[in-house]
Amino acid sequence: MTDYTPVEMMTVAASRVLSSTDVCFAGVGPPSEACNLARVLHAPDITLIYESGTIGARPCVLPLSVGDGELCETALNTVSVAEMFRYWLQGGNISIGFLGAAQIDRFGNINTTVIGDYRKPRVRLPGGGGAPEIAGSCDQVYIIVRQSTRGFVETLDFVTTYGHGKGGSSRQDVGFSTAGPTLLFTDLGIWAPDPETRELTVVSMHAGVSRDQMAATVGWPIRYADHVEETPIPSGKELEMLRDLHARTCAAHQIHK
Repeated sequence: MTDYTPVEMMTVAASRVLSSTDVCFAGVGPPSEACNLARVLHAPDITLIYESGTIGARPCVLPLSVGDGELCETALNTVSVAEMFRYWLQGGNISIGFLGAAQIDRFGNINTTVIGDYRKPRVRLPGGGGAPEIAGSCDQVYIIVRQSTRGFVETLDFVTTYGHGKGGSSRQDVGFSTAGPTLLFTDLGIWAPDPETRELTVVSMHAGVSRDQMAATVGWPIRYADHVEETPIPSGKELEMLRDLHARTCAAHQIHK
């Protein structure tokens, strides 16, 4: 068996759901890693879009930010941020929004604004950026984040990005016509919203992960699908391509691990 880390498992699992027909609005960090791994492995024609206005980016190394020159240099086209959001995003031209999170609750609502009281926060986070609009306008949303009790909380300190609200028909009740979060990828498993309650439910657990481990990293009682699958482990090719992508990125940005 090839050795791999939980984070590598998370990235590989997330990359597998993407295809060449997707138009994907990618967040920087883990979402971008998963999207670019998919592009070099099995989805060569995926259209990657970043918040800075780049369309069809094909970076050789992972971008450090949405303003990284690597994105503009390798993109098919670059448009203004206003055009990106008004025409491409709000015009309904993007199939997948791929987001990260600092905090997430059981209904896929996301906090990337503050930890603690808004007026006197313990930690001030980067903020929403384009995530609220991405979650509202893309056909569906994928989320990728490591599980921890600090991040998987019963109640968000601040709702930056609307997922399924309080569950049930909440999303439609406030006027959204898009699906919202449909998959959540973590270092321990894969989650999907229950068809009726919209509560995130574990549908797959990574090899060797126990339900006790799951419970120790989540701040609410976890729901499991009737049949929980075991996530296929990363193949040698998947790990090779992911590690090569990281090595090129570290070399290009002179990052020392």
